[in-house]
Amino acid sequence: MSQHLKAVALPGRKEKDKILEIERLSKVFPMNGGFLPVLEEITFFAESGELICILGRSGCGKSTLLKIVAGFVPPSSGKATIKGTPVKAPGPDRCVIFQEDALFPWLTVRENIAFGLGGRNRNKKSRAAEVERFLDLVGLGEFGDYLPNEISGGMKQRVALARVLILKPEVLLMDEPFASLDAQSREEMQNLLLALWQELSHTILFVTHDVNEAVILADKILLMSQNPGRIRDEIRVDLPRPRERNSGAFMNVSRRLYESLRD
Repeated sequence: MSQHLKAVALPGRKEKDKILEIERLSKVFPMNGGFLPVLEEITFFAESGELICILGRSGCGKSTLLKIVAGFVPPSSGKATIKGTPVKAPGPDRCVIFQEDALFPWLTVRENIAFGLGGRNRNKKSRAAEVERFLDLVGLGEFGDYLPNEISGGMKQRVALARVLILKPEVLLMDEPFASLDAQSREEMQNLLLALWQELSHTILFVTHDVNEAVILADKILLMSQNPGRIRDEIRVDLPRPRERNSGAFMNVSRRLYESLRD
């Protein structure tokens, strides 16, 4: 079932190229001599430059779905494709950001961002210039020589963002990346992600269990139920950007999503 939560009418949307397609994807894990169904018949697609949030309670299979798209875990049935090519393994067209920043503690901020470029055909000067550009994009131009243990949690996630975005992936996969941050840092990271998304036009699949986070970020929200995980609603959030968190329209969308999650 699909529904549209419209607060302010926007100009008609033009259909873009489909980057990611998920078709009748299911996942079953063996457990105690039996089987545990985690995902069942998941179907959706993401257009180029679209920001999709996958919203649901803990245990509904959100992270498993992201791992399948990343190529870390195979589906039991169905398929995920990127530009028509089936996902069989991790690849440079997809980058993942987890809740833990996973930075290399012995490398500086600048070296962490540059790490993924090592095997690419770039001369040293152009590589250094690109690293400086992404340092500035995430607001860390003055922190390039710091080690990860010398910066805050929010700053570490900025480094993690820059480290994957510099690789220019087709799809950015984010698994509750801001969940461990305090409220102010979380809001700052949400605003930064939106600014980077508008600047770089990546397709983003963002897992969250936070309703307000989904509403502030998403073009489209996939609302998942559990046992096993299914997509129960596909919701397009037609609120103008930048979105006002305290506006009546924003709170109306959030309230209806909370009600849906309780059903």
